[in-house]
Amino acid sequence: MHQSPLAGRSRRAPWTSAAVVFALLLGGAGFAAWKLPWPSGDGGSVSFGKAPSSAPSSAPGAAASSPGTPSASATAPGDPDVLLPTGPRSDFRQTAELDDGTVIARARLAGAKSGFEGDVWVWTPKEYKEARYEKSAFPVLIALPGGNGFPSNYWSDRSLGLQKAISEGVEAGTSLPFIVIMPVLNPDSTYYYDGSDIPGRPKMGTWIAEDVPAFTRANFRTYASRDGWAFMGSSSGAFVGMKTVLQYPDRFKAVIASGGEIVPDSPLWKGHQAERDANDPEKLAQKLIASGGPEVYINFQVGTKETGKERMTAFQQSYGKGPVKTTVRDIQNGEHNGWHYVRGMREGSLEWISKVLKGPRPATG
Repeated sequence: MHQSPLAGRSRRAPWTSAAVVFALLLGGAGFAAWKLPWPSGDGGSVSFGKAPSSAPSSAPGAAASSPGTPSASATAPGDPDVLLPTGPRSDFRQTAELDDGTVIARARLAGAKSGFEGDVWVWTPKEYKEARYEKSAFPVLIALPGGNGFPSNYWSDRSLGLQKAISEGVEAGTSLPFIVIMPVLNPDSTYYYDGSDIPGRPKMGTWIAEDVPAFTRANFRTYASRDGWAFMGSSSGAFVGMKTVLQYPDRFKAVIASGGEIVPDSPLWKGHQAERDANDPEKLAQKLIASGGPEVYINFQVGTKETGKERMTAFQQSYGKGPVKTTVRDIQNGEHNGWHYVRGMREGSLEWISKVLKGPRPATG
């Protein structure tokens, strides 16, 4: 696979935490000041809403026979597409607080389908707790990082501004109020796994496509249909989000893919060509086009100061047809980093994805 040096480095090396970078920039005497305005979280227990009678809270580490599995009792009255939390509730611990009082929290997830156990960070917009939306579902945006994405997910770092961009977009009427789910992407920091079930390796494709959504349904009010489910990601995370949408178009509808990663290139695919092909976005797009749908929406983002646009436009020209709807968005003076990708989301990609997904419905009367 042809990669730019930046893209290659992002695939194979963990991102330095944005908070750490900021602290280093302040340096010396500025360190005390840096610690005050951005609290990292007190580690306290976090509740993201009332636990309905059909979804009792669980003790930390408790397991359910089929967590996150929708049932008739979990469907909200009046709208069959709205799923109440199925339970069991996870043990969430605060890791950051935003200026509007919303929080980012972390939970430990033991994947029932993949067998992999890892951390997941979550954020809900302030609208999620408002009384007018208490019977409504919210759209889910699964945010995937670049690099190895282990042991953390850099989108959970408030300094990148993802959550703030969504909140400000809601206020401006250009974004839906998304639930943001931020899982670890890989099982270790030695290799990257292309978010796939590579034979003989941890099943990271199952983790992303099945366990993480089940965890989300267990804890939050979500839509049963794919109209409430999407991905966003950068570099390797963009590849995984795009690949997963094309693999499971009946479950996920859209993706914001930043950074130009198009084909699987984990070194662990050696000797497993058939399985690699089953996780190749180009082959998946061909299959979807041949079957006639359902429609999926791919919004590529690329900075004008990074390489990779040629791969995006080539994919659009070859596969952006029929049910595969593609756009390519330039980020002026943008580089291969999360800050600039969030800027691109502010400038148009959030509005784009909000138009193809289903938003919350306030109570009437």
